[in-house]
Amino acid sequence: MKFISWNVNGLRACVKPKTDDNGNVISKGFEAYFKELDADFFCLQETKMQAGQLDLEFPGYHSFWNYADKKGYSGTAIYTKHAPLSVVNGLGIDDHDHEGRLITLEYPGFYLITSYTPNSQESLPGEKKPRRLSYRMKWEDDLRAYMMELDKRKPVIVCGDLNVAHKEIDIKNPKTNHNNAGFTDEEREKMTTLLSSGFIDTFRTLYPDQVTYSWWSYRFHARENNTGWRIDYFITSERILDKINDAKIHTDIQGSDHCPVELDINL
Repeated sequence: MKFISWNVNGLRACVKPKTDDNGNVISKGFEAYFKELDADFFCLQETKMQAGQLDLEFPGYHSFWNYADKKGYSGTAIYTKHAPLSVVNGLGIDDHDHEGRLITLEYPGFYLITSYTPNSQESLPGEKKPRRLSYRMKWEDDLRAYMMELDKRKPVIVCGDLNVAHKEIDIKNPKTNHNNAGFTDEEREKMTTLLSSGFIDTFRTLYPDQVTYSWWSYRFHARENNTGWRIDYFITSERILDKINDAKIHTDIQGSDHCPVELDINL
């Protein structure tokens, strides 16, 4: 089975092909990439949509959406060729469930979760820590508890923009970014804790020394210079490691400030 995860940073904008000033194609557009990748499961984050704003269905796929209460903000979706046993939006915790950040699909042999983890955001003037860091810590604890509870029943696959570069290898400039949102000691430690709770970072497990990024700022020609961060993941229950065939990062696909990531697994 092929799983794809992509933070599209606004699906309505990502759908459109993009060209440069000379008419050269920069992005073929979401629909073209969707068909080329031909995934069993295609998970999206940061859709920035409300119901009815975009009619985007594909033959042979079911689609499931979780919209934020706030218009033009956050949001997740999953397209799948396989009808699930059940669908759950959110964590069942009111503090977390107004921003459309989580969808869980249940299948006979596993759970699939797409997550758009809250960004801890920049520090306020005079403050040393990102302003939403304390909320982010609660999200991390509650998501880990949710994953561990599901994992008692059957294996779990979690994908998405998890908004943290775990190790220094996962970020171009670790020293200058230390304690910036997404690279605080606290956020990195929460990922370490998660990966010590029966889960694995599939890409880093398969490719411990490979330097590849999945997000680049729109500023300072970051993508052109490959000044990036690896913050998009497939995390799985450790006990299904032997079923994993490959994990990929599609750095050639544009249309968003993130690129798609992939998991190939026999389930």
